[in-house]
Amino acid sequence: MGINNHLKQGGIKNPEEPIEQTIFTRIWICIVDGQSLKALGSSVAGLSSSILERVPPKAVLDAVKDPSFAKQLENVSPTLKIVLVQKLMAAVDPLSDLVKYVPNELVPYIPKAVLAPGSEFNIEDLNSKPWTPIQAAMFFDDVIKKVSSYSSLSPHVLSGFTCAVANSLDTEKSQQLAKAMKQKNVKLSEEQLSCLAKMVTAGGIPKDLNDYPKELLLVLSPSDYAVIGSCKEYISRIGEANIDVLQKGSPQRTQLLLEALSCLNISGPILSKENAHILGHLVCDLNANYIAVSGGNFLEQLNQCQSFSAEQVQAIQALLGSGNTHYGPPEKWSSSTLKKLSGLLPVLDHSILKKIPRDVFTPWLRLFLHTSHLPRKQLASVVESLQSSRRKRASACPADKTVTEEVIGDELMPLDYTPEELRVCLTGQVLTDNLGVLMQYAFTDEQLAVIKQNLDEMYPRGYPESVVRNLGSLFPIITLDDIKKWKITSPDTLAALLENQPDNNLATIIIKQYTNSGGPLNALALDAIGSRYICLLDVDQLKKINEVAIRDADKLDPSNCSQTTKDILYPQAKRAFSDRHNQFPDYYNLIKPYLGGAPGEDLRALSKDGVNMDIYTFMGLRNDSVLELTPDSVKGLMGMNLKDLKSQENNSPLKEWIRRQRQSELDPLGLTGGLPNGYINITPRINVPPETSAAPLTTNVHALQVFSAFLLTLLLTFFLS
Repeated sequence: MGINNHLKQGGIKNPEEPIEQTIFTRIWICIVDGQSLKALGSSVAGLSSSILERVPPKAVLDAVKDPSFAKQLENVSPTLKIVLVQKLMAAVDPLSDLVKYVPNELVPYIPKAVLAPGSEFNIEDLNSKPWTPIQAAMFFDDVIKKVSSYSSLSPHVLSGFTCAVANSLDTEKSQQLAKAMKQKNVKLSEEQLSCLAKMVTAGGIPKDLNDYPKELLLVLSPSDYAVIGSCKEYISRIGEANIDVLQKGSPQRTQLLLEALSCLNISGPILSKENAHILGHLVCDLNANYIAVSGGNFLEQLNQCQSFSAEQVQAIQALLGSGNTHYGPPEKWSSSTLKKLSGLLPVLDHSILKKIPRDVFTPWLRLFLHTSHLPRKQLASVVESLQSSRRKRASACPADKTVTEEVIGDELMPLDYTPEELRVCLTGQVLTDNLGVLMQYAFTDEQLAVIKQNLDEMYPRGYPESVVRNLGSLFPIITLDDIKKWKITSPDTLAALLENQPDNNLATIIIKQYTNSGGPLNALALDAIGSRYICLLDVDQLKKINEVAIRDADKLDPSNCSQTTKDILYPQAKRAFSDRHNQFPDYYNLIKPYLGGAPGEDLRALSKDGVNMDIYTFMGLRNDSVLELTPDSVKGLMGMNLKDLKSQENNSPLKEWIRRQRQSELDPLGLTGGLPNGYINITPRINVPPETSAAPLTTNVHALQVFSAFLLTLLLTFFLS
């Protein structure tokens, strides 16, 4: 009997029993080669990680070489993708063949630690894969040394640029790299842009600055641009850039808008279409007064904004609801109108949506859902606005509301069922068999409550893992009491639950349920926990993490965690990457997220490698470790980012460090607030406990230094008199 026949006959016989125990444990022994694995087709998504881990590595390698099977991996869970990558790593020899054979669907799940040194990989193979910036950073330095033209590199490879490679590029090469990034439309972060801007302007503002990525201007000023153009040209190019690189409401972004309004001589809320066109994406930061008075002149630009404040939302609703725009009242909107306003759909309220002709809106919405990336919650609010307010209790499912396979496949199913109809029609095995698909749809909170009630009635003692893994949009109405009834034994379930982004209290309970059930904190679990929840782990849980798990995990950044967490994880990370300790910048890229727990001696060692540490990483270092650094060590760590220290000189730990240094040694660093020349710096050797703030200690030490200098002055005065 074929594998798929096993699956077709393997429905859930006992609803209390996890699916992998009722189906896949019966057929995993059939997967002995690539052919039998390929035979699963789309059913591979139903495997658990524990079952997949038993499949021979060569079977996985043979299967992924088939493009049709590789395509099926798009719908596989992240946990299964990680296991598949582990199987491929075990199957290929040499490891460089991994890049050649891994399908695009699995590329983002390759551990970054195995991607260095980049010299081992074929550049054509690297160019053909969709790398994340963190992955590409591992081989970027080696790759740019091997190519004659940076334009020959793919956008994904170029996205791996970091400040750590700055020392290997002179100004001319940096400018060539920046031009290649614009040509390939590479998406860069604020940190990358800040570093690149310093590199390309090291010899002054280049005359051909317009040939570089527009986003570079976000970290430059109008005075910088004045060398090659007017402030109006500067603002126009800023308006075309992706301003969301800067956080909305940040000082930098607020200053950009103020400079733009000043340049265009805009002092009130009246904004012409011409100026709105020049401002471009900057209109996203205009306050509600501008929208109320002049919003009709820049609706097209507002349609491109990623987010709005509550005041902006109210102003947009009032403007569109009034009908006083060139689109007219909502009653007159057509499908082309909806297409032009699609970016504003999440802010349209019930009073507007109910006025749009239903025979126009529903067909358009069906098409929109196929291309939309709107969060389910926002789409659910649209569905809620379109539903009838009339409710009729039903004792049985109406004949025309039977939930068929065709109904399940319709993304607009929530529009066609009232909560009461879902209560009587979406039950039993129809619900459990299709829960994973249904929970991707835009059901309203009231509809979700009914679906949860049906599940509660089916599983009064708690949901089985096969249901828990597919809760999806139901999760926001899950309670602590619900979670306490569950058994969370597999990384698959842990990942599925945390993917719903529960609040910290619920996430803590979920992780404890997993570890208390004997779940290991291996790479699969750590990737499920990720940077968002790693800070929630207690000391006992943290000590269960070994260096192998850290080496193979790819989504951990504990830089925002407590000092205790950082102190525990740093030594483990150092051991995990010890084989790269002498490979720069590979080691720095790997250890960087953990440096908040590094002792002073390790930071001094890094300062000799020219790492060009960014200011955010520096300010996250241990207070006592920073206090051990000399000015030369700080200069070595920061490199080309040294001037960024000035913006943080009044904040810890930099403020305390400055107070301990001679001002003459701080002058080359552009910092003030150190000891006046002639004062003696007495620095007693004191061990600071990790969790103890360095501020009181530093104050006492500073006082001791000043008092010592005072005594010396008295003695000199006595002997000279």
